[in-house]
Order: sequence, then C-alpha cells, then structure tokens
Amino acid sequence: MASTMKAAQYDKSNRKVIVNVVPVPEPSEGQFLIKVTAASLCHSDLMVDMRPDDGVPLTMGHEGVGVIEKIHPSCADQGFSVGDKVGMLYIVDCCFECEACEAYGSQCTNPNAGGAKIKGLTTDGFFSEYSLIDWENNLPMEKMSPVFCAGITGEATPNINRNRCTEMSLAFHSVDKCELQPGQWFAVIGCGGLGQMSVRYAKAMGLKVVCLDVNDSMLEIVKKNGADAVFNTRTNSNYAEEVKKLTGAGCHAAAVYSNASPAYVTARKVLKINGLLMVIGLPDKPLEFPSFHIVANIYRIKGSNTGTPKEMKRAVDFTAKHEIVPEVVFRKLEEMPQMY
Repeated sequence: MASTMKAAQYDKSNRKVIVNVVPVPEPSEGQFLIKVTAASLCHSDLMVDMRPDDGVPLTMGHEGVGVIEKIHPSCADQGFSVGDKVGMLYIVDCCFECEACEAYGSQCTNPNAGGAKIKGLTTDGFFSEYSLIDWENNLPMEKMSPVFCAGITGEATPNINRNRCTEMSLAFHSVDKCELQPGQWFAVIGCGGLGQMSVRYAKAMGLKVVCLDVNDSMLEIVKKNGADAVFNTRTNSNYAEEVKKLTGAGCHAAAVYSNASPAYVTARKVLKINGLLMVIGLPDKPLEFPSFHIVANIYRIKGSNTGTPKEMKRAVDFTAKHEIVPEVVFRKLEEMPQMY
C-alpha cells in the first residue's frame, strides 16, 4: 500500500480547490481506513465559511462509499472485515450514544478528540483516495446497494459523483418525518436534485405531490418522476390559489429544498391551516416567521437532515424495497477543481 494519496482540498487562503498529494492517514481508536470508491459533490460543499481558518488545506466531501482497507484493533469485533464494501455517514468524533447524538451528531455532549466534526467541512472528507471514518458510521454495502450501487466501480482512483448519492438519505427523511398518511398532499418547493428524489420517495409512500419551482426544465423532470401537479411560481402569479383549489384547502406538508429565502414564503402560501413546514434548504440569513402564526397553529415548523446511523436502516430498507436509485454522472478526482 502506498504511503501517499491524492486529495481534492479546499485552500481557504486563495479560495480554490487543489488536488494535492498528502500522506495516507492511519486509523486510530474506533476508526476504519476506507479506500474511497466514490464521493458525491453536494451543495453543502460550497459552505466554505464553515471551514477552519488555520491556513491548512482541507480535503472536501461528506458523502462517500468505499472498501475497508484497515481496521484499528479497538473495533475489530464490530462485525466488519477488511475488504467489506461500506457506505458512510459524515459526522465523526461524537459518542453516538448521548441524547444529542440521537438528534444530530454534531451537537454531541460527550465528544472525542476535541469535539464532533463534519467530514469535508471541519475535518478532512472523502474526496481522496483513502479516508478515516468512525466505525459506527459504516453500513454494509450489500444492504445499501440501491443507494450506493452507482458508486461501485473498478477504478484505481475514486470517482466524483456529480449528482445525488447519499443525499438520498436526506430526501427520504425529509418526506418520512412529515408523518403524512397515504393520499395526503405533499408540496416540494425547489425541484433540484433533492426535490427530484423527494418526489420519488413521496409517491412510493402513497402521497399526492405538487411541485413548485421557477425553472420549467426542473418541473419537467419532477413530472417524469411522478409529480401530480407542477407550478412555475415566477410565471404563474396565481399559483397559491390554484394549489389550494387542487388540494382542497392546501397541502398537509411542504418541504423546502431551495436555499432561497423566498422559497419559504412560497411554502407558507400553499400550506393548509396547521400544515407542516419542513425546513431543508439553508438560506444565508436566518429565517423569520411571525410568532402569531406559530401560536395560532397557522402552520407548524420542523427540520430534517441526512439522519443518524441508527436512522439509516429505515432509509436503506425503504429505498431497496421500492428500487429507488439515483441518476449519476461520474468525474475523476483530478477534475474536482473544474467542477467546483
């Protein structure tokens, strides 16, 4: 095994992505060394302000799949073996056991190694030939093949998956945690990659789906994915009235996948009274909601993320049962500077 590897790193000092040659890390207590097969480029990878200002380039990428190369002796009895194909979550150095970890690992109250970290944002990520990961973050690839099958190739260097891969977990949880019943209406606000996948999950759950976007080409895609109705909110000023007429009184839940603040205004307009607003997209500025709307149950607010390791099995099983597989475009690691 080589002692060095290629890694696509963000250099905050010059705001560029550079492919560097760096040492292959060694697993420490509780860690596996993974030979990365594929990693997905996500919109969150653009959140450069979260990265440290220490002048050291940081390996990007928080969505990865690969093969176990080394196992630290401290976790040799956890049911994994060298050569296993695994899919990985991205929060490391948390305890995986406290109440905060049950919600989201980055808020861990009993962390290791100086605090919980997010791969690709606050510690080295998956856009490299090898990567370290806490063993609790791994799931066997054989059980996850519908989610990660596009990431398995025979290439010597990792591929970059330009479209959705582990983001499917977020799409699943964003619909599932709305806790709707079959036949109820679910609104998708923002029909990019996550919105497109959420339509497929929502239809598999028996929901009726209305999609809203400002881009007709995105609306055409979600129609092919099974959306019951689509509305261009830029060209149709009466979209709110038309959605409420279509649904009876408005949607039971609306999930916002756009990072544009106006998208949250759109969501509130198409909800029925006491409908659920699901927060997914992350605008640059804090969201604002009239307090009266909350206390008067005009709508409820909830958020979702990619899920915890314990929640992943539900997402994986549902994805396998309904054969939901992402469309992907592959690029080589060396192409990362141009893609970014």
